[in-house]
Amino acid sequence: MWWFAAAHANLIQLYERVSHPALRGGGVLDAGCGTGGLLRALAGRYPDRTAIGIDLAPLACARALAKSGRPVCTGSVNGLPFADSSFAAIFSADVLCHRAVDEHAALAQFHRCLGPGGLLVLNLPAYRWMLSRHDAAVHNARRYTRRGIAALLRAANFRPLYSGYWNTVPFPMMLATRKLLPASRGSESDVGLYPGPVEALCRAATRLERAWLGWGLRLPFGGSVVAIAAKAEGSDA
Repeated sequence: MWWFAAAHANLIQLYERVSHPALRGGGVLDAGCGTGGLLRALAGRYPDRTAIGIDLAPLACARALAKSGRPVCTGSVNGLPFADSSFAAIFSADVLCHRAVDEHAALAQFHRCLGPGGLLVLNLPAYRWMLSRHDAAVHNARRYTRRGIAALLRAANFRPLYSGYWNTVPFPMMLATRKLLPASRGSESDVGLYPGPVEALCRAATRLERAWLGWGLRLPFGGSVVAIAAKAEGSDA
């Protein structure tokens, strides 16, 4: 599905933009890995690095293990079962927003499990006013702004390196579907496979956005926020 492909590619591209190649080593955690799409992308991109997934749902963990071929454990981001300073990078896509997640506890756990200077890479849904039936269906309790997530990261003793929007070109369609048009599918999520032409159009739009991000452009708005932060120097491991 176009959204997942774009999110995973954006996170990896932006991570590589802000991380020094000489320091791009060490273990990687996909925190809230779901069925393993991002974990598989990380394993493919960094075959020589240890990549691990964790998710609260045992069925999702089983699927992620089969999909990625990397270790996956069952557990909560509110209390990660890993030693201090275990990872050089933690990726987490649309997890802090979940109603079962304590965002402050999870950020404290990410901070604890990152080594000195380690990087946290987040994707989150944008704009609290965009809360809708889709969020109810996927159990989202929170949505974020670029400045809001940067402030949250600073409060958790991270040093924000980048925060910005993506999903800009499809955003008017998202706004119309979720906020302006009558709901046609009750409380269902609108994440799923679309007809071929729609899927191709959205993939083309997000590829264009990825090129803009790669050129260093900061998109002014969008349906998703991406943020990257470093564990602050001198903070406790």
